[in-house]
Amino acid sequence: MTRGVYALIIHNEKKQYLKIGKLGTYLFLKGYYVYVGSALGKTATNLENRLNRHLSLTKKLFWHIDFLLNANYIKIVAIIYANTTENLECHLASVISQLKGAEILVPGFGASDCTGKCGAHLFYFMIEKDSLINLIKTAFSEINLNPISKKINSAHNELIH
Repeated sequence: MTRGVYALIIHNEKKQYLKIGKLGTYLFLKGYYVYVGSALGKTATNLENRLNRHLSLTKKLFWHIDFLLNANYIKIVAIIYANTTENLECHLASVISQLKGAEILVPGFGASDCTGKCGAHLFYFMIEKDSLINLIKTAFSEINLNPISKKINSAHNELIH
């Protein structure tokens, strides 16, 4: 893994209000969320290090996603990524935003440094996990990326190889 674009599949086990940094406090419904990000750097900001940071339970809360992942009842259940040196984060977020059932519950989430006119880079879905994973893999394919998916061992919050 070097550089690329990724989607975190996140499960919220309980309807709850969460404070997301300077964005404010929002209601997060029970269900699945997809967060789109990219990692185009060579060292600390490469794809592997970025994904490991998201999986880490101890980190400084900096990005919107850090606040969400730090909350109780929130778990990353899968990661889908593709290697690329192109900045396709906004393009992928745009494709996902058009998928059937995609909802933006927190306007601007993850899109403060957005290069497109994205409403957010976090989307809520009311479908089951495996269907959502397949849907997101299709979104990657629609922008000519070869998606790789990894499930997460929730007991240890690490990638299952």
